[in-house]
Amino acid sequence: MSIRILRRDHTHRAIALITPSHALIFRHSVPTTQGSFGSFQVPSSASANKCMVEFSILESVDLNDYKPLSPLPVQGTLGLITINNDVFICVVTGATQVATVRPGEAVQRIDAVEFHCLNSTDYDDITSDEVSPYLTDTSSQDGLEYAYQNRRELAFEHPCSALKKLLSGGTFYYSVGFDLTNRLQDRSIDASTFDIDTLDDGFLWNSYMIRPIVEFRSRLGDQERDAFDLSRMLTSAIRGFVQTITVPASTSPFKTPRTGLPSTLTLISRLSCRRAGTRFNARGIDDDGNVANFVESETVFWSPSGLCFSYAQVRGSVPIFWEQATGLLPNQQKIQATRSPEATQPAFDKHFEALEVKYGAIHVLNLLSESKPGEVDLTSGYRYHVRHSSLNNTDDKDNSPDHQLLRETEYDFHAETRGSSGYEAASMIRHLIQNSAGGFGYFLSDHGGNWTNSGSADMYHQQRSIVILQQEGIFRTNCLDCLDRTNLIQTIVSQMAVESFFSSRSERVAPDFWMRHSTLWADNGDSLSKIYAGTGALKSSFTRHGKMSIAGAIADARKSATRMYINNFADKGRQNTIDVLLGRLMGQTPVHLFDPINDFVTSELKKRAVEYSSTKTIHILVGTFNLNGKTSGINEDLSSWLCPNVGASQQQPEVVAVGFQEIVELSPQQIMSTDPARRQMWEKAVARTLNQNAAKAGSEEYVLLRSGQLVGAALAIFVRSSVIRDIKNVEGSVKKTGMSGMAGNKGAVAIRMDFANTQICFVTAHLAAGFSDYEERNRDYKTINHGLRFQRNRSIDDHDTVIWLGDFNYRIGLGDERVRKLIHVGDLDSLYENDQLNLQMVAGLTFPFYSESRITFMPTYKYDNGTDNYDTSEKARIPAWCDRILRKGSNLRQICYNTAPLQFSDHRPVYATFQCTVSIVNEQLKKRLSQDIYEHRRLEVRGSTANTKTGDTDDEDLIGYDPIAPGLPPASSDRQRWWLDNGLPARSIIEAPGVGFGLNPHKSSNPFTPTEEPDWVKCPRAETKKACTRVMPPPPERSKGTLLKAQTLSSSSGPECGALLVINDGPTHQSTNRPTTRIGQFSPENVSRNRAPPIPKKPIQLTFKAGRRSSVSGESRDCPEPQHVSDGATVSSSVSATPRLIQEISKFPPPPRRLATTSEHRPLTSDKGPKVPNLGNTLSKLGDREGCPPLPPRRSTNERTDGLIDGGGEDMPNMASWEPLRPR
Repeated sequence: MSIRILRRDHTHRAIALITPSHALIFRHSVPTTQGSFGSFQVPSSASANKCMVEFSILESVDLNDYKPLSPLPVQGTLGLITINNDVFICVVTGATQVATVRPGEAVQRIDAVEFHCLNSTDYDDITSDEVSPYLTDTSSQDGLEYAYQNRRELAFEHPCSALKKLLSGGTFYYSVGFDLTNRLQDRSIDASTFDIDTLDDGFLWNSYMIRPIVEFRSRLGDQERDAFDLSRMLTSAIRGFVQTITVPASTSPFKTPRTGLPSTLTLISRLSCRRAGTRFNARGIDDDGNVANFVESETVFWSPSGLCFSYAQVRGSVPIFWEQATGLLPNQQKIQATRSPEATQPAFDKHFEALEVKYGAIHVLNLLSESKPGEVDLTSGYRYHVRHSSLNNTDDKDNSPDHQLLRETEYDFHAETRGSSGYEAASMIRHLIQNSAGGFGYFLSDHGGNWTNSGSADMYHQQRSIVILQQEGIFRTNCLDCLDRTNLIQTIVSQMAVESFFSSRSERVAPDFWMRHSTLWADNGDSLSKIYAGTGALKSSFTRHGKMSIAGAIADARKSATRMYINNFADKGRQNTIDVLLGRLMGQTPVHLFDPINDFVTSELKKRAVEYSSTKTIHILVGTFNLNGKTSGINEDLSSWLCPNVGASQQQPEVVAVGFQEIVELSPQQIMSTDPARRQMWEKAVARTLNQNAAKAGSEEYVLLRSGQLVGAALAIFVRSSVIRDIKNVEGSVKKTGMSGMAGNKGAVAIRMDFANTQICFVTAHLAAGFSDYEERNRDYKTINHGLRFQRNRSIDDHDTVIWLGDFNYRIGLGDERVRKLIHVGDLDSLYENDQLNLQMVAGLTFPFYSESRITFMPTYKYDNGTDNYDTSEKARIPAWCDRILRKGSNLRQICYNTAPLQFSDHRPVYATFQCTVSIVNEQLKKRLSQDIYEHRRLEVRGSTANTKTGDTDDEDLIGYDPIAPGLPPASSDRQRWWLDNGLPARSIIEAPGVGFGLNPHKSSNPFTPTEEPDWVKCPRAETKKACTRVMPPPPERSKGTLLKAQTLSSSSGPECGALLVINDGPTHQSTNRPTTRIGQFSPENVSRNRAPPIPKKPIQLTFKAGRRSSVSGESRDCPEPQHVSDGATVSSSVSATPRLIQEISKFPPPPRRLATTSEHRPLTSDKGPKVPNLGNTLSKLGDREGCPPLPPRRSTNERTDGLIDGGGEDMPNMASWEPLRPR
């Protein structure tokens, strides 16, 4: 599917990926602080780059402002990355199909990529260096010829040019039709199922870049997520080698004359990205158990007849901590172990335990030399750790090499091939590994029927694939570099597996087929060698042609010299580029993607699940029975077990799960194959019993939903016919644990289902036997729990309800005589206190988080057949509760737990009944609610989406952030707020409740101070726009130096206010025509409604010693001498202030404020000078009048003013001799 890429530069830069049905839009949101390392810069970890993302139906997106960003069609998206504080999206612009594993499973090789900046247009027109998609020995692994690299650098280089060269080098592959990161055996049986959740991160090289998009996808609704997956916008890339060779029908081992189609032979090598690097920069193991140059190679053969063969093997560096320094002389680089054996063992065990869980038993092929000192030390350490491995330290008495989970074969490749036979002698390794190769087997599936020319890939996938065999173990091969010697030996191992497959079907293989097989492996060796060491593999001439020529020897010498140059001078830069791609550099953080709408909708739907869902209680009966290979009970009445006498509510349960163990006799011939005949006989017996009982009760009949079998273990699920419509997604799976995972005598069978919207899983298991082998039983549980997988990589723990049933083989840790005595007296509590399963569960060593009801029945093992007597044979088995039923799930309640008196086996059957609460989701109601939330959220965020055209807002900092703790509101901004209704601004204009009100000056400025003061008080003078003064007649003529007391003003519309003016001598100016001006006059027209009204100045009274000289800043001047004030002299405060008056007043600077500790006011005088009348009482009365505003703060004596008091540009006089006087 071709994808168009568009851009929009204004108002916000956005990049859109357009498919025929949907659009994925990215928009950079907020720049972050940047950090740098080397030539790359990344945002600091504290503030990662944020981008808004939107996935919408194409019809709902406005693309009028978008224009094409690149003329090249986009094949897929590799993800997002931050370089130099710029966010880039990486898209695949060139790809070539190189393989077809099965019909509809095509693999593309990435030939060209482009990086487009989300937040800048600076790089739109930069053309990067041309990269050759054809790798040769004269080109580096990033595709550039060495001669080309010496050309002068461009003046302005794209910041992602190094990444582009790496990704365009022809070593990365992807597929849009299937999961390329997993081998065929680990993939879903339905090949058309492709789920991003199943990708193996260990082989996903763009996992760091696609992680933000994958997380965004996980937050989408179910329908949106399915649409996103179908769009194929997201690309999962592996690194390594993939190639398919067509095998003509004439040379194919399988003849299909009716089709005439050729077969295909495919080789897929997946290089791990967890310890990725170049030759001398990545060696050995890390603390997480990851090793350098770890590669999984899978050989796949597909035939038009429907058969598909797969065989996997791995290679990897010696799994201990070691390093090797570079050097200019070949084979002289010193090898050094960096940790002690004791400190290395934990990491070693992690590595092989992970391999055992994924692949089963492991056979190590160590090809290191026994004569080179460095390699000898590595072999010695390897041997030590294998011997002390946790996989081999078991209490199993039969701990023979053939039954060990981890085996090692040391094969000195150079010594074995030094003779005249040359590399042909390497084939002698076949005899050393023949037993393991036969035991491991291979994977084989069959679609059934022949494939024809008229068929299509869709028709092929609609046919259900049947798994015939599974691979139960793996070979792990290594040399020093895991390149040349390793590739040759792996070619031999692959050939052995293919030969085994063809010989089992009596097919003859033509020499031409083996030539094609060798060519594949030779190309594989060259590709992997170029990635790790910089050149093609050595010894590839022998791998390709089966013999070593002179030309091949010369080519090997040239490759060795080229490796020396690259490893010493080029690998450091290549390693840095790999680390940037994988997000390993210090401070490097992934891009944070958020969708303001869908993220919120998903979160709200979870919170409001009760609105669109309901619950229903169903009943489940579970039974387990070890048949001991007997068939005599098939015709017996099984009602006491399957239809027990329980409460009425437990009768006729909706679901019945029946598990069997040892359904066949576990002979050496039986444990490697599965015979379904016995299982089908018992299924009919169970169905007959259930339906007979249902008929008696007048209830509906039971039907077999699904069954599964692993040799002797079988599981069958029966349901009432009326509930089938509520059940969907029924799947089955098996997991072997016998003989280190190679045999099915021990293991588990599991069946899962969705009952309404609740996921239920049933697991029947038969664990390891033996009185003291409880640790092996614990390991069996872990192997089953971690290794058993359903479709989409769903595990057992991924279900809401899980029930385990079966013969777990845990014993009672007491002697036989003691146990029998306690059974005789009925002391079950003492027996249970010594029960191995109980003790292991309490210790947390097995079945964590599972529960078991109280045991009220006698031990179920071992009885004499046909009697109720415990074992009386010579072995005298100690009685034990081997047969158990365990449960996990908060919606599950166990009602009954008991045994049934069926005597035809040496075990007694056990049953349990449960009440299970299942969730039922009304999908239509959920959809309507989702749409309502979506529309409401869209109105809230308005333009704050990835496709918005509005300007930047602070809200983008907050969109996408959840509350920091449950119960707390989310982050807020001017537009996004939780305390105001939608549409109201967060900034409000405070208005008075009515005309004539003002803020209460007596209310504390601290809003948390307890007070009874109201916020507003009545201020009558604010009711009118007129000045609350009357025009006074002009004042009488005054004598020089008169101190006038302002007349107390009164009016009917306002409170009385006073003012004190000090007027020097001068002529009196009468102004009857000028408008009157009142000092401190308040008018609503003169102030903003957000500002408080001006406050009148405080009255003051000052005294000063005549003739006093003061000095300020080194200057001195005479201070005027104030005169006494006549008691009867008054002046109206409304008198116009004349220039003469202002000039005279300005000669008096304001006095300093009094100290806070001043407790009373009194007129102060200097030591010598006239006394000034005390006006404190009069002024105090003025200041205490109701309704007057508070006095303003006094200006500092050092402050220069531009108002009434103006020093005329001179410094203020020294106020040291002045003291404040203000009313009491």
